[in-house]
Amino acid sequence: MAFELSQILDSRQGENFRLHSKYLSPQLPRVLGTLGFDRFYVRGEGCYLYDADGSRYLDLLSGFGVYALGRSHPTIVGALQQALEADLPNLVQLDCALLPGVLAEQLVARAHSGIERVFFTNSGAEAIESAIKFARCHTKRERILYADHAFHGLTTGALSLNGGTEFRNGFGALLPGTEMVPFGDLDALAAQLRRGNVAAVVLEPIQGKGVNVAADEFWPAAEELCRKYGALLVVDEVQTGLGRTGRFFCHEHWGIRPDIITVSKALSGGYIPVGAMLCSAKVSDSVYSSMDRAVVHSSTFSTNQLAMVAGLATLHAFEEEDIVDRARRTGELFMKSLAPLIERHEYLHAVRGKGLMIGLVFGEPRGRAARLRWKTVEAMRNALFSQLVVVPLFHRHRIITQVAADNMNVVKLLPPLIAGEEEVEYFVDALDDVLTSAEKGSGLFFEFGKTVAKGSLHRNRS
Repeated sequence: MAFELSQILDSRQGENFRLHSKYLSPQLPRVLGTLGFDRFYVRGEGCYLYDADGSRYLDLLSGFGVYALGRSHPTIVGALQQALEADLPNLVQLDCALLPGVLAEQLVARAHSGIERVFFTNSGAEAIESAIKFARCHTKRERILYADHAFHGLTTGALSLNGGTEFRNGFGALLPGTEMVPFGDLDALAAQLRRGNVAAVVLEPIQGKGVNVAADEFWPAAEELCRKYGALLVVDEVQTGLGRTGRFFCHEHWGIRPDIITVSKALSGGYIPVGAMLCSAKVSDSVYSSMDRAVVHSSTFSTNQLAMVAGLATLHAFEEEDIVDRARRTGELFMKSLAPLIERHEYLHAVRGKGLMIGLVFGEPRGRAARLRWKTVEAMRNALFSQLVVVPLFHRHRIITQVAADNMNVVKLLPPLIAGEEEVEYFVDALDDVLTSAEKGSGLFFEFGKTVAKGSLHRNRS
């Protein structure tokens, strides 16, 4: 009997959460059920998801930035169909396939002139793991510096550079020689570099956890410090790269020239996992220094043909549709449209970020009654208020957003880069509605409580 995907989807529809609870992990289904986020999505198109009931959701999370081109982009779909029909020889291993070379060539062409080589990976975390190894091999040093609140992935090496204890706890001793510095603090960075033996400084241009932005003057000064003390500057562009901030690479905003750049997420077109570590020839050649070391660092699936096709099609769509500049323009529209809400709503303190990587910063209001409500909510759980915003955005307005980080009252927006005026207007109106409710009284708190109670009851009956 022939394999029929439609038969599986039709016959098992609605079992999503039961299967995850039994065979994957019960915790995520519990969280989603408690918040009332347990929807059965059946398809995606552009900036939107559709559930089994036909309801449409504006996706301002875009798979943590994976869907830069939106869902079901026809260029990516068509390219992958062509690749399957071509029946390309794949993963021969003892081979130098064409498409990895072409994709590497295109990535190098988009980077600064000091970037000459590419190592492909299956994820952003693996790209960071590669950067750690290459930096240590090239410099013959051990120490790696990273920033507080950093997030570079959850594999052991990448986790060692994670600034959030909630991700590190319970996993024992991590990679030795890794040390944290405050993000954007030049004095602290200089002090650590002066101690010596630093192979690399690994930083996100804008931190994903919290959408934290360093002062503009930090970046050229940090680059200069790295040069002075012989450390490599590694810029993690896994989330910020490929147009997210209105430049192809976010670090271009400050005119710096990193020694190593990591990318992933958007490069996939939303279909095939792909990542890459970009570096100079000197760095690469220090690892692959002889024929005996030709495969000293490798990854089985890293150059698989479908991933390379997805990457090439993604870059083609970026050029054809002027995606980077579209992201810049829509980001400016978001900032302009959100600015009046800062004046109108005392809970909303600031909007930060660049392009279409946006953080909505909430804080204690000035008014006595509103301040009392704030303190009541925050006494229940630190940074709970941001969750009180995310939940009604989803339930009232069918908008998917996320809390930017644990214990931080910041809501994060990562819209698809194809978003435009319609999506900006819809979100701003929805946020205005939610914050108006918050300021009218305790209705928003009761709405959240009702959602949690209903979700918990439903979960207990399942």
